[in-house]
Amino acid sequence: MKAKSDQHLFEAYKNSLKREKRIVISWQLSILIIFFVLWEIASKFYWIDPLLFSSPSRVGNVLVEKFADGSMFTHVQVTLFETLLGFLIGTIAGILIASALWSSARFSKIMDPYLVIMNAMPKVALGPIIIVALGPGYISIIAMGAIISVIITTLVVYSAFNEVDPNYEKVLKSFGATRWQCFKEAVFPATLPAMISTLKVNVGLSWVGVIVGEFLVSKQGLGYLIIYGFQVFDFSLVMSSLALIAIFAAIMYKIVEKLEAWLIKHST
Repeated sequence: MKAKSDQHLFEAYKNSLKREKRIVISWQLSILIIFFVLWEIASKFYWIDPLLFSSPSRVGNVLVEKFADGSMFTHVQVTLFETLLGFLIGTIAGILIASALWSSARFSKIMDPYLVIMNAMPKVALGPIIIVALGPGYISIIAMGAIISVIITTLVVYSAFNEVDPNYEKVLKSFGATRWQCFKEAVFPATLPAMISTLKVNVGLSWVGVIVGEFLVSKQGLGYLIIYGFQVFDFSLVMSSLALIAIFAAIMYKIVEKLEAWLIKHST
């Protein structure tokens, strides 16, 4: 009887979670639909300037036209390539730097003021210098996407390394483990959730870095389309580019969320 009761409680709990998820998704979709409906109505009745703010229908028409003639595919591919590469380079470099800081207390003390300064410095302001140093091409834009996320990744991951229970390391050292073995077997696995959380932040940061880089130098990509739209006063093109950025950024974020859920499931 007790087993049946426990099973019933478990099923009720699962159903409540599913119901809550459906409610959340319903509200999310409702807010999105209401936003687009109000935007369309406001533009149609001139509550907002349709020339500046466009409308969902105009944005949709622009996207259909650009994808139909194939030009939008090129711009999307360029920006996605730059963003993904900048995202991966920034994240991996940040984790490696954090690992180096953890491995040497002296090195971390030496680098501490420089990390604070780099974190406080607006990385976007380095854009012109990066472009001059690396040239007006893909490399400088990818570097922008990486640099804007590498420092925050380093700080967050290094902080997570230091917050791991020191007793884990003590136990391993009592069995003769080296510092590298302690890091590999205890510290690094314990901080994987923090690293995945950092990926969520880096999704947005990488998009910011790449789009700013495209503003400055690119002749292709969604950032270029935004600048071009401003230059020719085609704000429907600007809004359509922003809409695509929002969609792809959301997809990247959801992929990281799925990775986080998979990691938590297989690490417990």
